[in-house]
Amino acid sequence: MPVAADRERELLNHYHITTLYPDTWPHSAADDSDDSDDFDDTEPHASSQPPSGGLTRQPSKLSARLTRHASIRSAGSLGPDSVVQKDEPDPLGTAPSVAAELRRRGLAVEDDLKLRNRFMLSSTSFSPALYLSQVHQDASTEELLRGLEFLGRSIEQKSASLKVLVESNFERFVKAKATIDNVYTEMRTQGQDESTAPLTPRPMSGRPGGGHSRQYSRSQPSTHFRTASGNTTTAFSPASVKNPGAPGSDKRQNALTKESEYGTLGIRTPLQDLTIKAEEVWGPTLGGREKEENVKSVLEALETHREVFRLPATLHEAIQRHDFDTVITSWTAAQRYADQARSLADGAKDNGIGLGDRDARHILLIAKMWADVSVQMDGYKRELWRRLKMNHGRKPAAVADETDKEEHLELTGVLLQLGVDENPIWEWLRGRHLYLKDKIVRSFERARVEIEVSRRRLAANDKQDGRQLAQYLRSASSNSSNVSALGRAKDETKEGDTPAVMHFWTLLHASLTHLLSSSSGILGEVLDFRSVTQSFIDGKAQKAFPPAVLNSPAAQEHLELEPEEVQNLRSAAIELMDLLRQGMLSFFADPPVEDLSELYSPLPPTPITPDLVSGPASPSQVRRVFSFDPTNAPPPSPKRGDSWEKFAFWPPRANSLSGSHHLARILALIGTAASELAGMPVVKQTRSGTEGLRTLVGAVRERVVQALCASWTADAEKFKYTETWHRSPERRDLTTMPANFMAFEESILVNFQKVAYVSEARGGGEQVIVSPPAKLLQAIRGTFVTSLYKILSGMVENAEKNRPRAAGEGDPDGVTVATMKALVGYESDGAIINGAVDASNRNIRLLLTLSNLSHLRADIIPHLISTFESSFSVKLTDESKTIRDVLGQIDARLFQSYIDPTIDSLTQLIATGISSPAWAPTTSRPDNARPYVYEVLLTLVLVHTEVSTTAASLTPQLLSYALESCSTALLHQFATTHSYYSLPALMQATLDVEFLAQTLNNFTTEKAGELQSKIYLALDERTDDDARKRLQGELPEMRGVLKRLREGTKGQFGCFRRERRGRGDTRVGREAGASRG
Repeated sequence: MPVAADRERELLNHYHITTLYPDTWPHSAADDSDDSDDFDDTEPHASSQPPSGGLTRQPSKLSARLTRHASIRSAGSLGPDSVVQKDEPDPLGTAPSVAAELRRRGLAVEDDLKLRNRFMLSSTSFSPALYLSQVHQDASTEELLRGLEFLGRSIEQKSASLKVLVESNFERFVKAKATIDNVYTEMRTQGQDESTAPLTPRPMSGRPGGGHSRQYSRSQPSTHFRTASGNTTTAFSPASVKNPGAPGSDKRQNALTKESEYGTLGIRTPLQDLTIKAEEVWGPTLGGREKEENVKSVLEALETHREVFRLPATLHEAIQRHDFDTVITSWTAAQRYADQARSLADGAKDNGIGLGDRDARHILLIAKMWADVSVQMDGYKRELWRRLKMNHGRKPAAVADETDKEEHLELTGVLLQLGVDENPIWEWLRGRHLYLKDKIVRSFERARVEIEVSRRRLAANDKQDGRQLAQYLRSASSNSSNVSALGRAKDETKEGDTPAVMHFWTLLHASLTHLLSSSSGILGEVLDFRSVTQSFIDGKAQKAFPPAVLNSPAAQEHLELEPEEVQNLRSAAIELMDLLRQGMLSFFADPPVEDLSELYSPLPPTPITPDLVSGPASPSQVRRVFSFDPTNAPPPSPKRGDSWEKFAFWPPRANSLSGSHHLARILALIGTAASELAGMPVVKQTRSGTEGLRTLVGAVRERVVQALCASWTADAEKFKYTETWHRSPERRDLTTMPANFMAFEESILVNFQKVAYVSEARGGGEQVIVSPPAKLLQAIRGTFVTSLYKILSGMVENAEKNRPRAAGEGDPDGVTVATMKALVGYESDGAIINGAVDASNRNIRLLLTLSNLSHLRADIIPHLISTFESSFSVKLTDESKTIRDVLGQIDARLFQSYIDPTIDSLTQLIATGISSPAWAPTTSRPDNARPYVYEVLLTLVLVHTEVSTTAASLTPQLLSYALESCSTALLHQFATTHSYYSLPALMQATLDVEFLAQTLNNFTTEKAGELQSKIYLALDERTDDDARKRLQGELPEMRGVLKRLREGTKGQFGCFRRERRGRGDTRVGREAGASRG
């Protein structure tokens, strides 16, 4: 059964549907009261706007409510749209309901009064253009023309009906208009005096009873309330309002004038007082109820979406605690809620339907949560990336069953679970490569600056303390600890060099250890980087990740490195190795740096080491990095031609003992580092890598040997200052010089052997550590021989040129006087204490030096040559012969220097005695030797005493040589002084020769015996046969005289005797006598 158009419109509006045959049940809403309807009509958007301030009650809310309610009711009764219906049929006649048509097209006009009125023909705000564009947007031209005809007919019908209505009720309309005008006039003029009241024109009519004239009502607009003049003072004027007690004030307040606010002024004040009182009484109650409703709505929303509300705070707390598990759980939950919201919105869009309020609020709430969580997660991911790229100090886990999780693995796992576009494994490895590269460069430059500054400070002191140098050179000998002259000698020489030099060596070793140590240095980090890289390449390190990481979507993409990344990582390891190799090679091979500012200028920034400051480094920043003030850096050392000026690693004026010791350690460190680098698989695969490391070791070794050879030669030249003229505790005929000499040379040779063969290097570096070349060994060989020559030359110089100092005389070498007084204990009075000898006595120096040389030639130098040959696997055949020849020449030179003055004195005594006229005997049988013989023996007694108390081992050699020299002098004098010897003279000559020979019998040599035989032959040649025959008869008597003389001089010449060892009586010349017979 068809439904009428009016009935259809009512049904559609009542059920809020667009068709009488809907697919779904319409949304039901509770009916509102009249007040709420009016409220909705007046303020359609008020319900959609949240109250500002949450649950806080606004002031004067009751007053606002009452005012608003009154305005709504007045608008509904007096406004221009008060007669507008909620719905109308289509004026063009195509649809029974305009509202239903608009709902069908998606415009909810029921909720928006102003929008609905623009579509209602009965409204003054009706918009034809909007109406046609929305309601008839699909109509054709023919349909619009038909609608125009329908609208014209409707207008004609309504105009005719209205005309009939007006004509039939015209009199009523006129009377009503006149009544209204009269009432308004009375109300307007109420409270005014008749004399002052304006004359109000009365309606005029030609009919009895005064009919209303349309002419008057249309031509007298001045009497209408819209144009009434307010110039005349009335009861409602401000003057009367200000004086409420004046007569007629109440009436004036009710007058419809502008001054009385059109009759509302009288009741406004009571209403305001009432509003305030009502607010005081009912405000808390009404506000509490509203607050309760708001709280209930908020609690309901919180309870419904509790997890969504908690997510941002939970995530924030987890980030602050670094609780990775909670962060991942919260992020997963946020993604799940976001996916739900997206699916809800996408479903509504796909189905072409709008979202409900509940769904919209749910999506908005999730969007707010997602925005907050996204901001936190973006910042957290940036922090994780920063921490991952800055994590370089720990060794990663290599297998999955390790219990200790490394931080970088944990950070990588978190990033993979959170989801990232870039590969965190590659980024971490690349960042660590950049970090190590930058660290190597900066560490090398800093080490070079610190070492160069220390070297320059040492070079600035152009004076070398000779006393300290002598002490440090003696420090190699274990005998130096037994020096009793000064107990502090051992402490002063314990370090082997001056504190400044030792600081330099310590700084050098510490710097290189920081670079090349595999346990605590950068080399260890490089090796660890390669190990970790290979572990990730082989997939072993990934096994340490938990299953949650391995099953994450990002892990499936990023766990395995790309082939290009693998190749880049291998190249990175080679690059790090080259940086270490080139840095070490540059430091040892290049001369010292001239401009230090180039080294501590800031390096270009890298992703790992951002440039914190722009421009050159400030002094305060450099002081934080270096141990010196860059504004007061020491200048370059002056060039004086010293050997150490060519080496950046050698401290100026350092001795070879400390240098060889520390450089042997440093070279062992370099050799170990090269061996460990050569053991890297990536280096083994490249021939250039191993060859470069071999070149590094060889070049460093060559430079070290050059520096050591120069220092060894210089120290050997100054080794003469170590002579303290102090007796050796083991052998009293020696000084401490031989022991110091052997200890010094042995220490140098041992350290040279470590340097040449890099024997203390660990790691099995056969590939990079090769045997020293022949050129290098030849340099060491030549320096060793040169050092021996220089030390021997210094010993000769000490023996010959050392002399006592006169009062006020200086000490040109800076060693001799200070050493004698401070270390030896020699004072100006020549006292000998604590084993020290009188070094001012040249004979003592010569004797001790001769004894030292004898010991060197017999024991020490052969031992040193043997040590050198065994250490360097070479033979010093030619050098050994040359050294022995040199030692013989030096020994002969010093021997002659000592004995020649004595021999000259003895020769002079013999010549004087034999050539004296008193030598010839005055008796036929002489019974005593001549005085010159006693003088000769007494001189030899003094020599014996000096030699035996200074260097007893030289006594036989010196006295034998003296006896030979005396025999030579006797032979010469007897052969040249007298041409004929009588029997008494012959007996005197025999007695002199035999007494001297028998007294020095213990020092007789073969040469001395031959000389005595020649003496007797010379005497026989200068006598006659009779004297020779008679001499044979006097021999027994002469034996008795000689025996008596020997017995008589036993006390004087007992020093020449020694314990008998069963030797027979030696009678030089007996055979000569027998031959004479």
